[in-house]
Amino acid sequence: MIHHIGIVACSAEGAALCYRTICTEGARLLGPHAHPEISMHTHSLADYVRCLDRNDLHGVAELMLSSAHKLAKAGADFLICPDNTIHQAFPHVEPQSPLPWLHIAEVVAEEAVARSFRRVGLTGTRWLVDSDVYPEKLAARGIAFVRPASAERDEIGRIIMEELVLGVFRPESVACFRQVIARMKDQGCDAVVLGCTEIPLIIHDANSSLPTLDSTRLLARAALKRAVGSPVTRIATE
Repeated sequence: MIHHIGIVACSAEGAALCYRTICTEGARLLGPHAHPEISMHTHSLADYVRCLDRNDLHGVAELMLSSAHKLAKAGADFLICPDNTIHQAFPHVEPQSPLPWLHIAEVVAEEAVARSFRRVGLTGTRWLVDSDVYPEKLAARGIAFVRPASAERDEIGRIIMEELVLGVFRPESVACFRQVIARMKDQGCDAVVLGCTEIPLIIHDANSSLPTLDSTRLLARAALKRAVGSPVTRIATE
């Protein structure tokens, strides 16, 4: 039996990349053109941003749970959320959820362990980088981490919210990320977490000075494995 994946989406570009990855890579497990059944629901990104701006994680959780219930009614068997930032509300979501979830930071941390990384850089929105979403999951596996400096967090956050979520990709923004990652390498990092689901649209192994942990595609691949009833293990990249 192939399970039905429910996607609780937040920002369009990251959700689209996750959805597309599930569909295009499904053939690796299921045969040509095949992928699991998928349903997606999202509230307006503006609704999420309003909650985040006032640090209203209960409000974020209510939005996520609203989507979760809609997806349960649509027949989904389990849920994923291709948005790192709103995982801050996960402790309020999971106990009330009608369906089980895969946690994006757990998936990334498991990949870091599988690849023997010991110290990783963390990139994402300021909301995410300032939170315990990744530190908690990394620390549980004995993995150290480095956050960007305060000014870097501001600029990365601006790029994400004013450019990437809108499908705007500028060379100078790529250069900014590369500089931050290079500094993290100088601080002893052996990989970098792309902790916003839009970052993989501009940063990848080919232009990063550190190996990348692509949260979007890792979550999609974990969902694929879960959907076909296999253990959540690594799927080889291209």
